[in-house]
Amino acid sequence: MTASPRIVDGFGRRFPYLRLSLTDVCNFRCSYCLPDGYKKTSRDNFLSQEEILRLVRAFVALGVWKIRLTGGEPTIRPDFLKIVENIASMPGLRKLAFTTNGYKLPERAQSYYDAGLRAVNISIDSLRAGQFRAITGHDRLDEVLEGVDACFSAGFKQVKINTVLLKGLNEDELDDFIIFVRDKPVSLRFIELMRTGENQEYFGAHHLPGTKVTERLLVHGWRSKLREEGGGPAQEFEHPRSRGTIGLIAPYSKDFCASCNRLRVSVKGDLHLCLFGEGGYSLRNLLQEDNQQQELEDKILSLLNLKKSAHFLHDNNSGTRNHLASIGG
Repeated sequence: MTASPRIVDGFGRRFPYLRLSLTDVCNFRCSYCLPDGYKKTSRDNFLSQEEILRLVRAFVALGVWKIRLTGGEPTIRPDFLKIVENIASMPGLRKLAFTTNGYKLPERAQSYYDAGLRAVNISIDSLRAGQFRAITGHDRLDEVLEGVDACFSAGFKQVKINTVLLKGLNEDELDDFIIFVRDKPVSLRFIELMRTGENQEYFGAHHLPGTKVTERLLVHGWRSKLREEGGGPAQEFEHPRSRGTIGLIAPYSKDFCASCNRLRVSVKGDLHLCLFGEGGYSLRNLLQEDNQQQELEDKILSLLNLKKSAHFLHDNNSGTRNHLASIGG
């Protein structure tokens, strides 16, 4: 068993889990995130491989044992596999995961596994081709579903599916998703739509409370499951006649932040203490030389003192977050 992380905030919460964004760029146009697609700017100066490794080395030294590579869409970064290989070989790291929209997953799943990735989250917001296209801007549902099977064939033991709950768009598919996981050993998590700076009108039209999922699961005989070590904020449910499980990530629920166990670093090296905080704290100046690691570790620990007890979504305050692609969700 790994020793307890040294990364602890003022409320006694420990952080063994780091979400590291590799790129802001995404090639999908999901209606709840980037409906007009990614807009390149002159300020796109993402962390280099060397900076990423120095960053990861410091977090692992502080007790982080789980890292998830996110984006945007992390797999479209040209050096993605090289980054994975370098991180995966780092002593002390127990799990290296990534989140993807499933782009070219059938043909690339094996290379991802061979590089060192061991867990994957795949976004699937509808099981109906037309609705999938309407939500994501791409007619790729068959490809993404094939990618799920390709991940199992490649050797992945942990395959999760992320589905954003959208009133009027996929709320009538709850039973379809329940049937979908019946024969697949996947963990499907419904995610409550979260308000950001750019989606206020969309949020008002499509936000669906997570309680709708809980009520439906209980009707079908599902029961709450114990949280796994290092697990995220999802409330998991299981059923004796289902190979798969279903989870719910409900940021508007009571005490959601009490189980917070993750930190986030943006593509430019900013440490974000909360997905919906007021901004990040730059670590980049301490990522330039190998001999800066102790100073970097001290900086990370000192910043934990600034972490709040909870987000302020209930006050209609989503911080400075314009859209989730800017920090990997």
